[in-house]
Amino acid sequence: MPENSTSNNSTPSGLEHDEKQNWAASPSTVFNHFATSGLSVAVATGVTHPLDVLKVRLQMQLVGQKGPLSGMGKIFISAVKNEGPKSLYQGLTPALTRSVVYGGLRLGLYEPSKYACDLAFGSSNVLVKIASGMFAGAIATALTNPMEVLKVRLQMNPDMRKSGPVSELRRTLSEEGIRALWKGVGPAMARAAVLTASQLATYDETKQILVRWTSLEEGFPIHLMYDTATNIASSLHLF
Repeated sequence: MPENSTSNNSTPSGLEHDEKQNWAASPSTVFNHFATSGLSVAVATGVTHPLDVLKVRLQMQLVGQKGPLSGMGKIFISAVKNEGPKSLYQGLTPALTRSVVYGGLRLGLYEPSKYACDLAFGSSNVLVKIASGMFAGAIATALTNPMEVLKVRLQMNPDMRKSGPVSELRRTLSEEGIRALWKGVGPAMARAAVLTASQLATYDETKQILVRWTSLEEGFPIHLMYDTATNIASSLHLF
C-alpha cells in the first residue's frame, strides 16, 4: 500500500517533469514556438502597417520647425494625395522582417527563459514570469533595432522608397557608421521589456488561475477567451 500510494502521489509531478524535459529537448517544439510567434506578428504588422506610417509621421512632423500640428486625418489625406496610396506601405519590407524575427524571439524566448529559471531556482512563480518576459522583450528588441531604424527612415522620406532598404542600409553604414543602426535602442529595450513582461506574465498567470479555479482545460477555448479580453482591453487603452 505505501508503495502504491507513493507511486500515485509522485505521478503528477513526474509527468510534469517529463513534459518539461520533452519540451526542452524537442527541436520541433522550439521551432514551432518561434515560427508561429513570428508569423502571427508578421500578419498583424502587414495589416496595421499604414497606421504605423501615420504614427511615425505624426511623431516626427515639424521637426526643427514651428507651426500648428496636423492630426491623423490630415496626415493621411496628404500622404495619399501627394505620394499615392503606396506611401502608406513605405518601409514594409524591414517591418515584416523585424516582425518575424522580433515576434519569434519575443514570444519564443519566453518559455525557454522560464524553463531555465525553473531549473536554476526551482520555481516558476509570477516574478520569474515577469523576469522571463523582460529578458525576452529586451533581447528581441536589441537584435532587431537596425530593422526598426531602416523602417522609420523609409517611412519618413518618400525619396527613399525608390532606393529601398538595402540602399538605405548601405548609405547609413557608409555615412554614419554601424552604431547608427542602434540609435534609440535603450528606450526601445525598456519599452519592450515592460510590454512583454506585462503581456506574457499576465497571460500565463491568468491562464493557470482559470485552469485551476474553473472547469476550463488547457487548449484553444481558454486561449481564445483570454486573447479576446486582452484585445478588448488594449483597444480601450486599459493597459
